[in-house]
Amino acid sequence: MDELIASAEAAADLAGAAIRPLFRSHLLVEAKGDASPVTEADRAAERALRDHIARHHPDHGVIGEEYGPDRPDAEWVWVLDPIDGTRAFLTGRPLFGTLIALLHRGRPVLGIIDQPAGGERWLGVEGRPTRFTGPFGGTVGCRPCPDLSAAELASTSPDIFPPGQDGGFRALRGAVRRVSWGGDCYIYGLLALGLIDVVVDATMKVWDWAALVPVVEGAGGRVTDHAGRPLTLDSDGTVMAVGDASLLPAVTRLLGGGA
Repeated sequence: MDELIASAEAAADLAGAAIRPLFRSHLLVEAKGDASPVTEADRAAERALRDHIARHHPDHGVIGEEYGPDRPDAEWVWVLDPIDGTRAFLTGRPLFGTLIALLHRGRPVLGIIDQPAGGERWLGVEGRPTRFTGPFGGTVGCRPCPDLSAAELASTSPDIFPPGQDGGFRALRGAVRRVSWGGDCYIYGLLALGLIDVVVDATMKVWDWAALVPVVEGAGGRVTDHAGRPLTLDSDGTVMAVGDASLLPAVTRLLGGGA
């Protein structure tokens, strides 16, 4: 595992080197089928990641947002989102990140959230404490928050919830102390630093959530779907993270996934 960790961090360094020169530059933006923006930075970073994996882990599979799956049924599979939060990247906000996860037989055992513009990185490994490095300080560890009315809630966007899921989120919004918007993977890193208590998202693909699980859970939190179930490759795209596991019953009940 130590060799895999070193390889994952080297891959994150390569992706960052591809992304930083293009941040806050004039980029040609295309429209993907789901209308999310794609830039040359996304593609260049994923190419760098895939080239690294092919050189150092030729027997491993890869699932990437930009270039699709390659041997996704392998025992070890890397899951890549070169720029999670492309809209933030395009508008010059440093609230995006590169997500690198390693699945072993479908289970996330390693995850990196890397913010290349600010030099911040979260590394989560199954069975180990999450590690955070960055110039702005911060201590890893989800904070106790057993009372939902005192909780800080965050979500990527109010528009992320499809019909049928937005009502539960509105109920949750009314039960917490405060809500903040935006940040994509970055807000999960802040939860791991004890600055946010609950994150709720929807329509998430495996490359959006796989790296988050080891990071958050290595900081003492939990990541599940809206019904409180562990995330799998067959999950429904709903994702929530709590820093204090005692919040899970109340959050799932309000979202409509609990009893």
